[in-house]
Amino acid sequence: MTKEELALVIIERLKKEYPDAGCTLDYNQAWKLLVSVRLAAQCTDARVNVVVQDLYRKFPDVDALASASVEEIEEIVKPCGLGHSKARDISACMKILKEEYGGKVPDDFDRLLKLPGVGRKSANLIMGDVFGKPAIVTDTHCIRLVNRMGLVDGIRDPKKVEMILWKLIPREEGSDFCHRLVYHGREVCTARTKPYCDRCVLADVCGKCGVEA
Repeated sequence: MTKEELALVIIERLKKEYPDAGCTLDYNQAWKLLVSVRLAAQCTDARVNVVVQDLYRKFPDVDALASASVEEIEEIVKPCGLGHSKARDISACMKILKEEYGGKVPDDFDRLLKLPGVGRKSANLIMGDVFGKPAIVTDTHCIRLVNRMGLVDGIRDPKKVEMILWKLIPREEGSDFCHRLVYHGREVCTARTKPYCDRCVLADVCGKCGVEA
């Protein structure tokens, strides 16, 4: 089976296993996802979803958050870890949205990358989830799983993994595929325990089941 064929099998099986998989960060506006994805670095999505409730209660829109001091933001977001750097990036990012984009999040990948604290993973997430455009989100789950499954061979660099997956995953499937990898990585193909290969829907095609990648 070629890697292209393997990718299609994995996509279809994960679709059946996790038909409703989506972003696990709570948001109802694009700028809120931008904030949450920055806070999610080295922090669980569940914790971020709790912390941002207090943040948005005090600063309910882009203008309010852009006007807040870094210290005010840090005081609220510090439970997510790396409080000062995250608060600094959020503050700078909101100021740019307010001053350059009329409070809107740009729907252009390169412009997103120029925002403070936004890397390829975050930009892809926003492009896929907010704007419905092709996206490959190479988070830790994605990188771990595609290596274990054999789609990628021993590559850990997020950008390199992303570039490989662009060649294997149909563009319209990329965003949902990556969300399903997160679900599968949390429930079955886990990082901190041995993978539960005995209940994996990919066990017969993975080729690396039970092997710690």
